Amino acid sequence: MSKLPKDRRFIDLSDYGRPVARWIANSLKHTSVTPVHVTWMFVVAGLIATYCILYTQYWAALFFLTLKSTLDAADGELSRVKNTPSYTGRYLDSIADIILNFIFLFAIWYVTDSSIWMMLFAFIGIQLQGTLYNYYYVILRNQSNGDMTSRILEVEAPTALPGEKQSTVNLLYTIYNGLYILFDKTIYYLDREAVISDNFPKPFMTMLSTFGLGFQLLIMGFLLAIGLINYILLFFIIYSVLIFVFIVIRKWINRK
Repeated sequence: MSKLPKDRRFIDLSDYGRPVARWIANSLKHTSVTPVHVTWMFVVAGLIATYCILYTQYWAALFFLTLKSTLDAADGELSRVKNTPSYTGRYLDSIADIILNFIFLFAIWYVTDSSIWMMLFAFIGIQLQGTLYNYYYVILRNQSNGDMTSRILEVEAPTALPGEKQSTVNLLYTIYNGLYILFDKTIYYLDREAVISDNFPKPFMTMLSTFGLGFQLLIMGFLLAIGLINYILLFFIIYSVLIFVFIVIRKWINRK
């Protein structure tokens, strides 16, 4: 199931695990396994990938990074096939993502001679890349009446959906906001006019999807596997320059 209506769907390069994710979700549809259980599964896959990085098992790290991405898609798919949308799952998923991103880059820094500042700048770059992609994607989804559990800007805790506790939503929202607010506000202030834009062409969104977390982890895993671990942090720092390129393109496309 897609988060967008059929006429607005684009080729999402970061979503390569979606077919397997759908199979996993359909296999678990009539079981007691919940989307949150699957979220914890991708956390485990991410931690195993980290172990593989630390112990130089880079091909295994590539496998577990892509498995993490697939399970990351499967929790949302399971939520949709079971018709159990929740802010609890949405926030837990995002919290796990940002913590794992930091752990992956920290592990890469630990086994290389890179500067800790390079690791921090790479982390900031990865997060800003993903935030720009999610920002435009959520705008597109809201315009298309697609999946509405994500919001353009998280300004207050949402009302809990059926089956979840408001106290849990409030707690996870607070943690989520603390981790993401600087990235969200940075991207918003760089391109605040995007919220009133109505033109996000499919080719543009496909190019932008290289900023999606799944594609970022695929790049990370590929560079690990081919022995270029020393260039990963630098790559993501330089790759962040494209943030400004995509914003300029978006503005040009929507010029009046």
